[in-house]
Amino acid sequence: MALGYKTSGPIIVADDVDAISQELIKALAQKVRVIVTTGGTGISPTDVTPEATAPFIEKLIPGFSEALRAYSRDKVATSDLTRGLAGTCGQTLIINLPGSQGAVKDGLVIIESLAGHILDQLDGLDH
Repeated sequence: MALGYKTSGPIIVADDVDAISQELIKALAQKVRVIVTTGGTGISPTDVTPEATAPFIEKLIPGFSEALRAYSRDKVATSDLTRGLAGTCGQTLIINLPGSQGAVKDGLVIIESLAGHILDQLDGLDH
């Protein structure tokens, strides 16, 4: 359990659009409610996680990524370079986090504050 959610073990894939896409397809087919990717959100040639994720996102949630950058900015000057996306695909919340341990910890703070409300809205509950 993490943040009160049942989790499966991590799935490690190459920095490759097709490899990432295949895992997203599997998770979505299993009706996973929250998918969190870590790594591949920077600007190097191998950073392709947002490109792999974008085709799956039906409703973009830019405020999540903005909140993560704002929360991290005082600790990590380069936090504004992350290109991670957040959005929904059907009943699933998809979030890209940077790969560093600190960024993942910061991301979990934002997930904890927003995920429950987002999932409630996806379930059609009142705002």
